[in-house]
Amino acid sequence: MENENYYHFLRLYAKYIEPVAETFAWCLLKNHFHILVRIKEKSEINNGELSYSTTEKPKVIDPSRQFSHLFNAYTQAINKRYNRTGSLFETTFERKLVTSETYFQKLIYYIHNNPVHHGFVNQMSLYPWSSYETVISSKPTKLKREEVIEIFGDINNFIQYHEEQQNLNEINNFVIE
Repeated sequence: MENENYYHFLRLYAKYIEPVAETFAWCLLKNHFHILVRIKEKSEINNGELSYSTTEKPKVIDPSRQFSHLFNAYTQAINKRYNRTGSLFETTFERKLVTSETYFQKLIYYIHNNPVHHGFVNQMSLYPWSSYETVISSKPTKLKREEVIEIFGDINNFIQYHEEQQNLNEINNFVIE
């Protein structure tokens, strides 16, 4: 996947998903991606920020629909760019409920470690298409950086946790691959 494809995915993500969800971690790979989000309550959604695939405003705000818009827009762009047709995503997206702080921590680690797990890099800080560097930087971001750091105690604990090999056996049943 070319860098421009990653950039385009992130632009579409900002357009369709940021109005309906808070993002805690993400990672884009060549053939899949992972995101950790909290879907906003209806009262938290600013309807003026929403983008639709049609000009008609929907009667009901549905975050699942926003993900559908993201996937459809990205598929159309890739199909046009590479002169291809058909579906880009093999299966529909899946959701898992985060039920504990420990699970939340391990999911963040899992997402950031995915490029290492799949052999793209030897250490997660070297992979440019994940939120790891965003968490440890001080650059402005829409990522829920402070909340992520808080779950680990502080930035040093976040970094140390990510440098250690984590036992992911207890969350394997909850990870979608």
